[in-house]
Amino acid sequence: MAGSDPLAQPAADLTAALIRLGLLRAGEPVTLAPLAGGVSSDIWRVDLPSGPVCVKRALARLKVSQVWEAPVERNRYEFLWLQTVAAIQPRSVPALIADSATDQLFVMDYLEPGRYPVWKQELSRGVAVSAFAAQVGRALADIHRATAHRPDLAEQFDTDSFFHALRLAPYLEATAIRHPDRAEALHALVRTTAGTHRALVHGDISPKNILCGPEGPVFLDAECAWYGDPAFDLAFCLNHLLLKCLWVPEAAPRFLDCFHTLSNAYLARVQWEPAADLEARAAALLPGLLLARVDGKSPVEYLTTDTQREPVRRVARQLLASPLVQLSALAHAWRTEISS
Repeated sequence: MAGSDPLAQPAADLTAALIRLGLLRAGEPVTLAPLAGGVSSDIWRVDLPSGPVCVKRALARLKVSQVWEAPVERNRYEFLWLQTVAAIQPRSVPALIADSATDQLFVMDYLEPGRYPVWKQELSRGVAVSAFAAQVGRALADIHRATAHRPDLAEQFDTDSFFHALRLAPYLEATAIRHPDRAEALHALVRTTAGTHRALVHGDISPKNILCGPEGPVFLDAECAWYGDPAFDLAFCLNHLLLKCLWVPEAAPRFLDCFHTLSNAYLARVQWEPAADLEARAAALLPGLLLARVDGKSPVEYLTTDTQREPVRRVARQLLASPLVQLSALAHAWRTEISS
């Protein structure tokens, strides 16, 4: 109806779900405010009589320019990922309060932005602290180490089809259509990644999903949770540190320092397989992810001109044709390109 509030029905649905979960009584005052952030879920701050909480519900169609659909059941796996990690290192995730598989939503602590700034926002201001990047690398490696070679988790997170729909298809396969002369290399990355099942993977380790908490990083948005290749998480995060060099050029040396400290801190804790093997997979995957963030279904929003995008294409295409096995060598190739 013309003039109607598009948020009224979602807010009413969330209120009803909170009542069913026992977090709210019918008639009690409640304030709901949508939060900015992801493209794949509705996220709300809800001020209950007991205090603020955060409610997250998955969307069937993602909020991107191209048609990109994904099963809403992924919301359940995100909750399970947070629950699993909370048992390993509780400070690395928000505290969970309740979940509803019927409503495809869950409720967690609301973390105040003043105490928990988003890492992406810090990086956008050129604030890049290598010690924090090292914390991210260590925390991520500890999650992978604690979940490696766990048949119980492999069965619980048997989400190959979800991961393909959310990551491999929109990133690597969509990019292969735009770059047919690199399609063979991109499809090879899909096969290697999809065929590797070693540890519990977050699938979206991006600075926008990492809070700079007072006790270290806090990971959010594990909608792509999958028992698969831990190299994907490492490459996915490092990719963003490279791309930020073109967004905030004056901070590029600090971003590259973070790249090195994060990767070194992570690799130093790899015990579930030879670290060199995992590094080689991450180094091979990274150029595919670089190219995907300018020519896949989910390009980064901050590279808006060809002047910014072309260096990404040049480096990524070159490295897809001649893969490297060391992340330091890849960072050197990137530094050389953006400095020329």
